[in-house]
Amino acid sequence: MKISLVTYFASLLFLTFFSYAFIDPNLSYLNVLYSGFHLEYREYSSIVYLFILTALFTSCFLIINNKNQFKSPVKKIILLTIIVLFFSYPAMLSYDIFNYITTAKIAFFYNENPYLIYPIEFTGDSLLEFTRATNKTALYGPFWILLTAIPFVAGMGNFILTLFSFKAFIVLFYVGTVFLINKLDKRAVLFFALNPLVVIETLVSSHNDIVMMFFALLAFYLIKTKKTFSIFSLLGSILIKFATLFLIPVYILSFLNKIEGKKIYFFAAASMFFVFLLSPFREELYPWYAIWFIPFTAFLYKNKLLQNLILVFSFGLMLRYIPYMATGNYFGDTPVFRTVLTILPVVIFMAYAFYKKQFKIFK
Repeated sequence: MKISLVTYFASLLFLTFFSYAFIDPNLSYLNVLYSGFHLEYREYSSIVYLFILTALFTSCFLIINNKNQFKSPVKKIILLTIIVLFFSYPAMLSYDIFNYITTAKIAFFYNENPYLIYPIEFTGDSLLEFTRATNKTALYGPFWILLTAIPFVAGMGNFILTLFSFKAFIVLFYVGTVFLINKLDKRAVLFFALNPLVVIETLVSSHNDIVMMFFALLAFYLIKTKKTFSIFSLLGSILIKFATLFLIPVYILSFLNKIEGKKIYFFAAASMFFVFLLSPFREELYPWYAIWFIPFTAFLYKNKLLQNLILVFSFGLMLRYIPYMATGNYFGDTPVFRTVLTILPVVIFMAYAFYKKQFKIFK
């Protein structure tokens, strides 16, 4: 177990340092740290990423599946995970954090409506040099736009401070989500809090999906005691991203006491997994969308096959970054390779699980 923990944290530390190899050449604010490594040595970058990812998931798998022998304080491990990854470069795998900052600047600096005004219209703004999707209006709900006022104002007009204010803001919701899971069922915490997909997409890439899921979980947490706040919490979640609209039927059944206990989390996980599978019809199957269903599957820990399957699937989703990382191309064979890399770990795991079951039968 000690070896697993050492491997886990060594991988996190390595990931934090390695993330700065992906600094955008147009990001003038951090040009002193720009090395061009990820552009000049794409194959090596992919290999290093694969090595880190494999070490993280392997150590996480061992920790979760041997948690009865787990003696280290969980709170300290989660805190150390946060500290190590907080200092990582947030645009290693995704540029979404720049879009959050740009949209907030349109709303709270230029005092314009981000649902009507395109970022590209602010010619000369330094953020346009490295922000993606500048030809699109705001991509998220109004509650998210309102919330971004907090880290944007905290940044006091300094880009680096603003960047890490947004990271800190996301960290708070990661902590809040872990807290809620702990309050609902302490035995579910490790699966969510240490899942490499969750910690990378939340504590490194700073995706706002964790904010959406915090309010969704809060709605279920308050449903028995503070029903009005519970309703507003679910509404807040929906007004960040509309994916949690799919939780409404489960929420209503729970509200009316038609389902309770683990059934709530099972149906919630199934609902969010369903909308996750629908996401390619809108745009693409992004790895961080798995944060929509992982918090609910954390409560289904008695089903070891399911939880291990989710962990393996998380690994496959994180492998989706490799084809573009290696080639710099989203077209051609890249979509095929991404699909294969996503599915292959699941197929191998299921074949292994079936073999073990059959072996036990004929033993």
